[in-house]
Amino acid sequence: MSRISGCFENLQRSGRKALIPFLTAGDPNISTTLSLMHALVANGADIIELGFPFTDPTSDGPVIQRAVERALANNTSLRNVLDTVSLFREKNTETPIVLMGYLNPVECMGYQVFVDAAVAAGVDGMLIVDMPPEESHDLKVIVDKSILDMIFLVAPTTSDERAAEICAQSSGYVYYVSLKGVTGAGHLDIESVKSNLARFRSKTSLPVGVGFGIKDAETAKMIAEIADAVVVGSALINKIAELDAGKEYSAEELQSHIGLISEMRKGMDS
Repeated sequence: MSRISGCFENLQRSGRKALIPFLTAGDPNISTTLSLMHALVANGADIIELGFPFTDPTSDGPVIQRAVERALANNTSLRNVLDTVSLFREKNTETPIVLMGYLNPVECMGYQVFVDAAVAAGVDGMLIVDMPPEESHDLKVIVDKSILDMIFLVAPTTSDERAAEICAQSSGYVYYVSLKGVTGAGHLDIESVKSNLARFRSKTSLPVGVGFGIKDAETAKMIAEIADAVVVGSALINKIAELDAGKEYSAEELQSHIGLISEMRKGMDS
């Protein structure tokens, strides 16, 4: 059983939902990213989505685009991100890590090299946002021979037929993008999310997580009542943007600074 599947099983037994924060590796710098990963777990994160930067993040809104720019200004590479996961695993062998990003850096590294390096580092899954299942065959053949989960996206506009195919190709969990547009955009429509979750759950036995539009403890709680996982990105990245790249922060300072995550955890568990 993968770490991701084990995490969801443990949460289900305790009647809780997964809290999955996203952060961009290298923002404000790569060493702080490592400290932030540990701080996220201390604040109640169950799974971490770790973004690897790419020069053309077309699916992301201004908040995450600026985080990517800061990471690239620090010369953060996919290799740096994998090294950071390795360092994280020296102290934490339980929290699943999902690499999330765009295909170009993976292609540049080479599919087999990337998968081997990800497994060696302690990565548990991947989500390549610009690689739909129809174009994933070559990479998925390699991933399916490894211990990694491959996660795909569904959206409000995804048809039932296409949703069934996407869910069939997915493992670990399915990521439901609850809003049309880029990350950080729009207003969360709970009734629409509820309706679409029912539609997608009829296609798969995998957990379904919801991202986009989750900004605070209240919205996290509302989503946790209907979904298997709550994914938070832009709201967290906004807090990380306030950190000084030239300063070293204590664990306590970082936990306090990203207290939004512990607030969401409390809201979800209430």
